[in-house]
Amino acid sequence: MDLYRIENDLRDRGFKNVLGTDEAGRGPMAGPLVAAAVILPPGLVIPGLNDSKKLSPKKREELYDLIASVAVEVQTEVIPVEEIDRINVLEASKKAMRACIEKMRTPVDYVLADAVELELDLPMLGIIKGDAKAAAIAAASIIAKVTRDRLMVSYDEIYPEFGFKKHKGYVTKHHLEMLAKHGPCPLHRRSFAPVRLYFEND
Repeated sequence: MDLYRIENDLRDRGFKNVLGTDEAGRGPMAGPLVAAAVILPPGLVIPGLNDSKKLSPKKREELYDLIASVAVEVQTEVIPVEEIDRINVLEASKKAMRACIEKMRTPVDYVLADAVELELDLPMLGIIKGDAKAAAIAAASIIAKVTRDRLMVSYDEIYPEFGFKKHKGYVTKHHLEMLAKHGPCPLHRRSFAPVRLYFEND
């Protein structure tokens, strides 16, 4: 599928600044959620651009730097663990995406979001697997993923016993073993099953 077709079609219809937004960190049992929003220049083709999950960490880092340098504008928003637990991870995702859009200094004409519908005073389209179907969403997925991964690496220095720099807070055998051994740290999401079960069984 042509990654640029949706945006090109929208621009042909008069929507100049097409924003893509996506998040990283809905699945982990530890760490914040990060959303990003990106507006790419019309006609720009970024070699290798794809859904962040299909790229190696090295390639994501390279594309992060490239996107940051060529985009019309990039914004990110971090939702802390306490907020995720309070409002649930889906609402946290939507809140983060809306916050990114609201931060934009560039006038936004149309919003493309990965998999969710957002309540906005703007025309928008939620696209299932949008990070593999629309360039601006793919770019946002890379910005969000790299931003969150860098945060988790920094947290590894504070809580080295959990191995956050390796698994980034996702549920792995080692992470579960360290959770059982050390108990949750402030980065663990108490609303997520493995962490919640720790308290229920304590």
